[in-house]
Amino acid sequence: MRKFLYYSLLMLVLLWSSQTVAAGAAVATETCLECHDDVIEMDSFSASVHGANGCVACHSDLTDIEAHMEGELLPGAVDCSRCHKQEFKDYFDSAHNFDHPNINLSCTSCHNNIHAVTAWKGDKQRANEICATCHTTPEKEYQASIHAQGIAAGNMDAAACIDCHGLHAIKPVGDMDARERASFRTEPCMTCHADEEMMEASGVFPVAVDTYLESYHGKNFNLGYPEKVAGCADCHMAHQVLPNEDPASSLSPDNLVVACAKCHENASAQFVKFYAHGDMTDSHNYPILFYTYIAMSTLLVGTFGVFWFHSLLWMFRGFIENSEKKKALAAGGQLHHVDNPHKIYRRFTKIHIFMHLLVIISFLLLSLTGLPLKFSDQAWAKVLMEFFGGSANAGLLHRLGAGITFVYFAMALAMSAKFLFYKLQYPAEFFQRLFGPESLCPNLRDIEDVTSMVRWFLFLGPKPTFDRWTYWEKFDFIAVFWGMFAIGGSGLMLWFPEFFGAALPGWVFNVATIIHSDEALLATGFIFTVHFFNTHGRPEKFPMDFVVFNGELAKEEFIEERGDQWKRYEEEGTLKQYEVDKPSGAVYDFILKGFGFTAVLIGVALTLLMIYAFVYGGHHF
Repeated sequence: MRKFLYYSLLMLVLLWSSQTVAAGAAVATETCLECHDDVIEMDSFSASVHGANGCVACHSDLTDIEAHMEGELLPGAVDCSRCHKQEFKDYFDSAHNFDHPNINLSCTSCHNNIHAVTAWKGDKQRANEICATCHTTPEKEYQASIHAQGIAAGNMDAAACIDCHGLHAIKPVGDMDARERASFRTEPCMTCHADEEMMEASGVFPVAVDTYLESYHGKNFNLGYPEKVAGCADCHMAHQVLPNEDPASSLSPDNLVVACAKCHENASAQFVKFYAHGDMTDSHNYPILFYTYIAMSTLLVGTFGVFWFHSLLWMFRGFIENSEKKKALAAGGQLHHVDNPHKIYRRFTKIHIFMHLLVIISFLLLSLTGLPLKFSDQAWAKVLMEFFGGSANAGLLHRLGAGITFVYFAMALAMSAKFLFYKLQYPAEFFQRLFGPESLCPNLRDIEDVTSMVRWFLFLGPKPTFDRWTYWEKFDFIAVFWGMFAIGGSGLMLWFPEFFGAALPGWVFNVATIIHSDEALLATGFIFTVHFFNTHGRPEKFPMDFVVFNGELAKEEFIEERGDQWKRYEEEGTLKQYEVDKPSGAVYDFILKGFGFTAVLIGVALTLLMIYAFVYGGHHF
């Protein structure tokens, strides 16, 4: 019944409309001009965009010409929406809507000479003149800008009012929240400046958008938090956009400190030497950035190439070894003849376990909060940022992870100093301690171990045994020291830019950004692939080596993997002090194994997301 009434009403409206138009169509335009020729010039009207419609196409309520001429039927307000439906819909929701509490504008406020209006044909100068009727102050600023100068010179690619604000769907800035307002100060600019072909044709820096999105400011914008950083108009201004060499420009050499100080209160003349749009692929204009990028990329490719190849060889050889072990056991043989093979020995102390837990917690914090910034255009990066409550919260957590890193690094330095200089613990001479079997410092033995391992990979020799530290474990340890200087040093500079910018030129922060980003990518990629494989993923350890969580090692495993350490302890008579009388309990193992598996799964998940970003997201190092 409701549908019947609805359709009946609709049919009545359509019938009335058709009758009205039919009746109105009977009134010729010439008839109207017999009286209204004082306000309407026939030739101008005929040449206008509405000339073919006739008067009653707009004044559709004038259905009785005699009543109109007698003054009994007067025309009402013209309803432009009858023809211009989409334009009216845009206008209705805009800042210019006549229902807006502070504005009383209609179509004719802009299209005031409606009877002679001609097609605008993309004439931006004409559009600007209409806007200038009301917006005098912005227009005055705009007319001095490079955009206005471009349009005046006939370049219709230059930005006009409508390019940024829209034609009819002009959203009230006052109705926007902080995030929308901040986004509006960048998004309209990208509409044109992302078109490299257009920019090159106009003699404009073609990669402004790309370089902005590669910056910390742009990555926050990409992630959906533009209110936390500077946008295009914050630096270049919204209307009075001038060349940097113009003294009146907000980014002229004399004004640059003031521009940066709007956000960075203690900005200095050194600080503003930062390359806001530095292109690290441009060797001509930004050689220091280019060669830093090349060096870091070479380090990444070289490190991953060597160690991934090492892991693949180990994986293949490990599968062969496991297959041989299974065949030997199936034939009734024994792998090793070890008395009391399950006796437990201590490999790591409680302080070692605690430090490794700090490493895991801090590393996951840094990875989970840092990788979304690195891959800011990816959907998964936005999800992670939302999970942390935004980029500001993620930044706090990232700094917390950095703080924990500095703590365990200080602990490692203290323990290293104690090992090297506290003679009561290790009475040998300094260099014997530094290059001895208990030290994590590389020595000649490591060359032999690498050679023996490669020979085993290639079926040219037996599987080697090691002393307390293998060459890959030493590499992991030394990588922490390198990482602290590379990632930690660059991270501190980016954490306190104004402090360091008081003495260092701003382009150092561009270099620091490249190093921090690429070194962090190297660290996460290495830990989540190579380190995970070396400790947990190799066939003889999969799915997890729990020794780093409880510090315990079975006698059989001790002798098989670290036979040289076992023999040395036997010769020294120190094996007894490493025996464990009471192994870790079930609850402890359950909690720590759960934590360990969770950490590994997070690392694997992040690795897959990074691979996806490189393969499908067009990312480079």
